[in-house]
Amino acid sequence: MNLLAVSINHRTAPVELRESLHLSQDEIKQMLKGLKDTLFSEGFIISTCNRTEIYGFPLNPHTNFNDLQKFLIDNKSVEGIGPTNFQNFFSCSAINHLFRVSAGIDSLFMGDNQILGQVKESFQLSEDIDFAGFLMKRVFDSAIKVGKRAKTETIISDGAITVSYAAVQLIEKIFSNLHRKSALVIGAGETGEIAAKHLRDKGIGALTITNRTLKKAEKLAETVHARIIPFQYFKEQLNDFDIVISATSAPELILSFNDVKMAMKKRNSASTCFMDIAVPRDIDPMISQLDNVFYHDIDSLKIIVEQNLKKRQAEVPKVESIVMEEMINLFSWYNSLEVTPTIKLLRQHFEDIRAEEVEKLKNKFTNEDIDKLDIVTKRIINKLLHHPTVELKKISEDGSGSQESVIRVNVIKSLFGLNENDNSSSSDNNGTDRENG
Repeated sequence: MNLLAVSINHRTAPVELRESLHLSQDEIKQMLKGLKDTLFSEGFIISTCNRTEIYGFPLNPHTNFNDLQKFLIDNKSVEGIGPTNFQNFFSCSAINHLFRVSAGIDSLFMGDNQILGQVKESFQLSEDIDFAGFLMKRVFDSAIKVGKRAKTETIISDGAITVSYAAVQLIEKIFSNLHRKSALVIGAGETGEIAAKHLRDKGIGALTITNRTLKKAEKLAETVHARIIPFQYFKEQLNDFDIVISATSAPELILSFNDVKMAMKKRNSASTCFMDIAVPRDIDPMISQLDNVFYHDIDSLKIIVEQNLKKRQAEVPKVESIVMEEMINLFSWYNSLEVTPTIKLLRQHFEDIRAEEVEKLKNKFTNEDIDKLDIVTKRIINKLLHHPTVELKKISEDGSGSQESVIRVNVIKSLFGLNENDNSSSSDNNGTDRENG
């Protein structure tokens, strides 16, 4: 299976480089059309905040990883990215990588809950422009199956493993219905952004963003459909919020004991949850002494994260077993595409020789003897082909590497001159012409 793939991801490049190659859906569609016209017969692109990857079956056997890297870099017109920022995959390794991505074990955050949906969207974009053929659709189905099995057969995605998500999960335990709650996120950096997105995904009733730099607050607010409070005024409105998550890079406290005490007085002591996920801390930890204040800082949240991460890491071998099982299934199916027609060609080849020789002797025997000769020669052919047929079937059943399978099949074709007959027998492939494989 000559599947090529290149990937720039959290292992190979810092965030600023990953951001420069991130693709919107419209950009993916345009790039898929470009790939379709020049490099691939079938292909797709995955692009998330932590990876951009191109997969495909080359139109030209000379197409290589450098071509794909150059295509991506040139289309985005970025500089400062080189071969060392990419991982390259071919055949089995490309499938293995895709399956690991779908299962969430190649993610920055182990067991990523969102990646399977993102992979599905990538597949759909390819199908929308008829860039997913017979072979790629089977790859798609297998990758999705891996992701679903990982979620249902293991606990790889259970529990929060980012501080931001741990904070939101803890908030859910404090307030059973977030749809009726209002939240303020202080800080529009990466940590605050993740927290805001998790609150949005959990259906928070009202979401507000504040940040020292108004432009960053506006950008995040637009992403999560939130309103904005100018940073210099947020303390005056602190009493309006049931939930406060603070994640700034301030060198000192931005919320004092008295700030929170005054806000709680205005709220008539209605319960309020404060999550301080900043380093150094943003909120005076003494507020935990106030009535109806639920307070947690990054240390207490990290304990939750570490416990969940250990649980997820313990599940990795189970997920890798699923990946291997589905790889075997996929390559067994793929190998059978080559093996089944070869068996048919081999048997037809011998049958043609047998029938030709019997036909030559037809006038030297009675009709009864010709019938007997026909039966005897067919039995001889069946016995001669029994072992080769069994060995060929083993290739498709044992899930061995495609390269070894192709070599063995091609040896048999060469020995008996079957390659010459491939074109005439192409109709036996049920429309599964192998120009991609």
